[in-house]
Amino acid sequence: MAASTQQPIDLYYWPTPNGWKISIMLEECGLPYAVHLVNIGKGDQFTPEFLAISPNNKMPAIVDPNGPDGKPISVFESGAILQYLGRKTGKFYPQDERQRVEVEQWLFWQMGGFGPMLGQTHHFRIYAPEKVPYAIERYTNETNRLYGVLNKRLADRDFVAGEYSIADMAIVGWAKLWERQGQNIEDFPNVKAWLERVLARPAVQRGLEVNAESRGSTDMQDPAVRAMLFGQKAR
Repeated sequence: MAASTQQPIDLYYWPTPNGWKISIMLEECGLPYAVHLVNIGKGDQFTPEFLAISPNNKMPAIVDPNGPDGKPISVFESGAILQYLGRKTGKFYPQDERQRVEVEQWLFWQMGGFGPMLGQTHHFRIYAPEKVPYAIERYTNETNRLYGVLNKRLADRDFVAGEYSIADMAIVGWAKLWERQGQNIEDFPNVKAWLERVLARPAVQRGLEVNAESRGSTDMQDPAVRAMLFGQKAR
């Protein structure tokens, strides 16, 4: 992890596409950080301590001891964290309004579509105890449509908002899992080339390696794990 004399940012994290967004950004910015693992299969996301900083009981979240007023600040929701870190460092989140709008619209495209829809594809193709053909077809097709949108966007630029930005960081962790989403990356040559560019970045590689050994360690066939991840209601 990047070395610095600054107080480290506390990163509450598990190695998933949403968690990777923040470990990648912290590595890209060269910010020191301390990883606090939130084992979502064991229910760490429901502890009172974690809920105090992430009331939606979802990771990632951060606590920055060097907040904007010199006091600690906590931030939850991956998109909000990316924007906060971009403002804090002045990196990968342009100050020019037109350029910032370019980044923000693709960041929110990921947050609202290329994330939730791909997550549903993962769920019904891989995790659902019963195969529901309608759901599998519905979400696999929508995932395909979204890859098509991204492919067109990348037809005349190297990165989604022109320059490399937090929008690329938000998208890459989901896009690199194209195979398990029932997609053929050869159908999207611009996305394939973009993936190769982004994944070649050393900071991206370091961000993806954070606690990589825990990925896949959760037994998704365990009823208790499934209830923890998929059976929650209002508390």
